[in-house]
Amino acid sequence: MLIIGAKGFAKEVLEVVYQCDDCADLAFYDDVNADIPDVLFEQFPVLKTIEAARLYFKNTDKRFTIGIGNPILRKKLCDTFSALGGIFTSTISIKAEIGHFGNTIGQGANIMTGTIITNDVTINSGVLINLNCTIGHDSIIGDFAELSPGVHVSGNCTIGAYSNIGTNATILPKVVLGTNVIVGAGSVVTKDVPDNCLVVGVPAVIKRQLTPIEF
Repeated sequence: MLIIGAKGFAKEVLEVVYQCDDCADLAFYDDVNADIPDVLFEQFPVLKTIEAARLYFKNTDKRFTIGIGNPILRKKLCDTFSALGGIFTSTISIKAEIGHFGNTIGQGANIMTGTIITNDVTINSGVLINLNCTIGHDSIIGDFAELSPGVHVSGNCTIGAYSNIGTNATILPKVVLGTNVIVGAGSVVTKDVPDNCLVVGVPAVIKRQLTPIEF
């Protein structure tokens, strides 16, 4: 598997891959940071060109996952590496607790240690669910949404695509968040939020409008 990124969150994704005993032929990709060594932890090569990634997919392993936060960047990286022949692949910690009934998990999700997902939950493509999050029954997490550590999503909630939920925020039952919503750390969202908004506070209120996403 190729982990896109070689700093920060990529190292946490490595731990999940290790838990799953899937480190054979593992490599990282980073063409941005000049201080990244050619080999991480004395065993995992770091690829630094698009051509090297293309050859990795052709000759070694077609799978890739994204070890970088930020919903919009994750979407762009997904498109780039899929076009090279890669297969967007989920990494799911064996230390996450996922219910056995009615759940679906899309391509390329990162589900980290300590996560609890109950039943009838839909996790769409490219979603990042960070450490110790909980997601209640009948909830939907939209494409490339990011849940920071300690987020609690109650039952019957919808989190729109490309939304970013800050650390320790809580979404109360039946709340619908639109596309491209940012929820500040520690906020409690008690009512629906329209597209392209930043909300902060207890209870959360709209602080400003965000520029709509364009790809």
